[in-house]
Amino acid sequence: MSSQSSKEALKRWLGTGLFVVVLAVAAVVFRQSLVAWFSGESSGHPGGTSSAAPGAPHAHAGEIDHYTCPMHPSVKQAGPGKCPICGMNLVPVTKDQLDEGIVMIDDARRQLIGVRTGPVIEGPMQRSLRAVGRVTYDESKLTDVTLKVGGFITKLLVSRTGQRVQAGQTLFSLYSPELFAAQQDFLLASQGASSSLGSGGTPGRVEMLGRAARTRLKLLGLGDAEIDALAKRGTPSESLPFPSPASGFVIEKDVVEGASVQAGMRLFRVAALDRVWVEADVYEADLPHVHVGDTATVTLDYLPGQSYDAKVSYIYPVVDPTARTGKIRVELANKKLELRPGMYANVNLASNPVPRVQVPASAVVYTGPRRLVFVDLGDGRFRPQEVHVGATADGMVEVLDGLKAGDQVATSGVFLIAAEARISTAAKYWDKSPEPAASASASPGGSTSPVSGAAPAPEPRRPGTPSSPPARAPRANPASASGASTPASTPSAKAAAPDIVWTCPMHPEVQLDKPGECPKCGMTLVPKPRGGSP
Repeated sequence: MSSQSSKEALKRWLGTGLFVVVLAVAAVVFRQSLVAWFSGESSGHPGGTSSAAPGAPHAHAGEIDHYTCPMHPSVKQAGPGKCPICGMNLVPVTKDQLDEGIVMIDDARRQLIGVRTGPVIEGPMQRSLRAVGRVTYDESKLTDVTLKVGGFITKLLVSRTGQRVQAGQTLFSLYSPELFAAQQDFLLASQGASSSLGSGGTPGRVEMLGRAARTRLKLLGLGDAEIDALAKRGTPSESLPFPSPASGFVIEKDVVEGASVQAGMRLFRVAALDRVWVEADVYEADLPHVHVGDTATVTLDYLPGQSYDAKVSYIYPVVDPTARTGKIRVELANKKLELRPGMYANVNLASNPVPRVQVPASAVVYTGPRRLVFVDLGDGRFRPQEVHVGATADGMVEVLDGLKAGDQVATSGVFLIAAEARISTAAKYWDKSPEPAASASASPGGSTSPVSGAAPAPEPRRPGTPSSPPARAPRANPASASGASTPASTPSAKAAAPDIVWTCPMHPEVQLDKPGECPKCGMTLVPKPRGGSP
């Protein structure tokens, strides 16, 4: 009986030992999966991140640099754990992601911040420019009224500036002693020619004198009709009328009735306003993109809803040295006289459409010397891409380099992605020159410090504070009061206790491998276990 019971006890003991061995082997084989399951990284854990989450294959393809929170990218830890701000599970960030600046945004956050994507397209783009212009006279239709003899204005018929005149309309009457003598010479020559023909004499010399006297009157400003009337009348006139040589408006009047005038003096300037010019100022940087024949649309503030179509007729060859602008000219018909010289006008210039690679203007982030867009790599991953931009038209921006047609880029919510990228991984895209890596020591396992691994941009200095904080007296270490080991603050002790990090009570995202002061608020850092609470 005792022999049989001892055999059963031996069987139970062998079965238990075999079960323990199987459990030990299973724990070794499935250690990584079990750790991920117990840490909440399984897909079935509420709020957790699946091991097959977007970007996971890329994340585990390289060496892990640090762990961060999907909702608070400023939180960085050397190992897995919970976010000290929201309690979510931290996700790994590899060194490859850190170098490429890849930002991971899950579907929930993507919908929350309104991220939308669109393709890069290649299509016709019409470059447009807006310039401010001014309506002015058509210089080819300006006419001056001048005299070829001296005299006195006996009667002024057009006495107001701005008065409208027609061609042939009498402007004034003039008495000129020189012109009066020329009339007498013409009449004498004409009467001599008639007497010579009546007496049967030779008309050659007398006719030559008559033609010379007539030519002199024409050179002094009289027309053929006036000379014929003088010959028919037979007596010289003391005061002769002078007509307007062109139709238009008197824009300058330099004479009054009774004034003495000299030969060559300008008395009136007449401008025709049936056609006007618009001269617009274009910045010298935009002048190479403007060509004669480009389409232009002119609008005026006092005529809302009305526009005038025109073309660029001339580009002036000089630049204003003060305003750094060049002038261009467009010509407009003005039959209704709505356009008046001196009015301000808006000139919209459009070049001929040319196929260009382009993205929406909302997709481009301006970061000082760089222009960035965020390329959608799929599975919630966005990578910053530096581009060179060109023309802008109708809400689209030309991309000269960095993208190709068909690429998917973020078109809305871009600034939120940029802010996260700047905080988490893409600091090198935001500085004029990449900052050297911080001199913090690397943690065991090859991963760098959570703060120094991403080489973030230096903390902005508060206004009124010195560039480097002044030396202050050492304060009592709260760790000593809480029972923490004081030798752990030395480098040798830190090497002996690698699972301790130093963090700020007010800014838990600040984590260093050695004691010191918080770079944000200046408080003394306190120790805590890696992945634990202070």
